[in-house]
Amino acid sequence: MLVIKTKDPDQTRAVGQALAKIVRAGDLIMLSGGLGAGKTTFTQGLGEGMGVRGRVASPTFIIAREHPNPNGPNLIHADAYRINDLDDLETLDLDASLDTAVTVVEWGEGKTEAMSEDRLEIEIRRAGGDLTVATEGEVVDLAEADDGSRDIVITPCSDRWSEEDLNILATALKSEENK
Repeated sequence: MLVIKTKDPDQTRAVGQALAKIVRAGDLIMLSGGLGAGKTTFTQGLGEGMGVRGRVASPTFIIAREHPNPNGPNLIHADAYRINDLDDLETLDLDASLDTAVTVVEWGEGKTEAMSEDRLEIEIRRAGGDLTVATEGEVVDLAEADDGSRDIVITPCSDRWSEEDLNILATALKSEENK
């Protein structure tokens, strides 16, 4: 496991960019974290680092987007928030491109583990804890409640992701900090 602390969305994107240097076709990345934690921000960095075409945006309403990559594997970015079970997930046909693309699934915990034992789980946490949703007309100033800092917890779930891979990622991030 590797824990990376970021101070703002740009640093969260930078973690995704650094991960792009070591991903390859067939990789499944499960992203978890509270609403607005930075899952899509992270994926934007990953897509930028991979060199995919098209703007990486939240796939919440279309469920899955494919971003072509002229120089490597495509990026499949899916959102399983509204998926109830594995049967629903199978309708997305993500396994058809699993071997040839890098697949990122937001909100996949408890749903996508059966897609591949060979995955990387990434949890993005607000450093100060998750925000609670206001109810009954209560107003919450999200800008004040969230300073942008995150703890990104990266957990390999197979031999595909070695300790060496995590060290390469950590080293790449340290060299970015020193620039």
